[in-house]
Amino acid sequence: MAASSSTQTSGRTQVGIVGAGPAGLFLAHLLRRQGIDCVVLESRSRAEIEDTIRAGVLEQWVVDLMNQMGLGDRMMREGHFHSGITLRFNGESHHIDMAGLTGGKRVTVYAQHEVIRDLVAALLEDGGEIVFGVSDVQLHGVESDRPSIAFRRMPDGPLEALRCDYIAGCDGFHGPSRQAIPKSVRNEFQVVYPFGWLGILTEAPPSHPELIYSNHERGFALLSTRSPEVQRLYIQCDPKDDIANWSDDRIWSELHARLEDRDGWTLTEGPVFQKGIIAMRSFVCEPMRHGRLFLAGDAAHIVPPTGAKGLNLAVADVLVLSRALAAFYKSGRTDGLEAYSAVCLRRVWKAERFSWYMTTMLHRNPAETPFEQRVHLADLDYVVSSQAAMTALAENYVGLPMD
Repeated sequence: MAASSSTQTSGRTQVGIVGAGPAGLFLAHLLRRQGIDCVVLESRSRAEIEDTIRAGVLEQWVVDLMNQMGLGDRMMREGHFHSGITLRFNGESHHIDMAGLTGGKRVTVYAQHEVIRDLVAALLEDGGEIVFGVSDVQLHGVESDRPSIAFRRMPDGPLEALRCDYIAGCDGFHGPSRQAIPKSVRNEFQVVYPFGWLGILTEAPPSHPELIYSNHERGFALLSTRSPEVQRLYIQCDPKDDIANWSDDRIWSELHARLEDRDGWTLTEGPVFQKGIIAMRSFVCEPMRHGRLFLAGDAAHIVPPTGAKGLNLAVADVLVLSRALAAFYKSGRTDGLEAYSAVCLRRVWKAERFSWYMTTMLHRNPAETPFEQRVHLADLDYVVSSQAAMTALAENYVGLPMD
């Protein structure tokens, strides 16, 4: 579909990026380092994307990439480096030594919104262009060699068109990019889980030096961290529940019951200053490329947070895409662009598998039979008693190799 004749041309760039989340921002940095021009269009304001609080667990290779790109200084100062996790079930704790099982690899707990703040500041300081607060975003001509992105800079402003060679749809599950792929071409795979997470932020010192994943008869619980003064915790709940039904006292009671073990470890409480309920789903769109449109990040796939894969998958997508675009602009090669979807989907499905595995193993699903629940406990017991099983979990958790 061609852009309307009433649309004003606002300029031209080599790659138009829709969305200033992790995928879009990382892609902009990667492209600019290859001398490829790009413009990022974002529907929210800078304050909105930087202040939307989201947890973040970065795989080893993502941390290495940020440091190689000169973007990791604050992360290295303020992040929390975890060499293992603890699995807790049947009242007992089991440490998974991820670093020891993977040749020294670890994960870094550094919130997604902090990553976004670092990427935005560095991109703008370097002269990159991000247009915040756009509306009426429409993708045109993605099947042609002259695609464009229509948008309004102001709600009542004129409809403008940004002409591109290629479009990267990094605008999340609800953005317009995926919808620009015809339904006849799209294959979508989805699981909606019958449970969600109630998450809190609390002013309290760390109760434990690493993440604790707990399978309990009352439901899943997770202890994480944000800073030396702020901790993040989650409990499994009904995704349709009203947060008003959860007083602070009720939340702490559930956290104590689900997280504490037989060895006398106790949870440190503090004032709760944020709480909310999120639903959980697994989702994949195939293909991730249509014509000159490339989907990346949550526009193409969603994982439940149990496996800590969302941001990492987004970065993996755009690393593959940036290499393919660099090969095209340097030597005219298109094989990387043509293989983009297939290459990314191999990693995506492995991450989906791991996230589904961790989610189903650790949560109590009311639709499952007692037999199935016992199988999950047996799976946990196998993981903590088998070197091979622990290694497989650790390899997936710290991040599969990119090359």
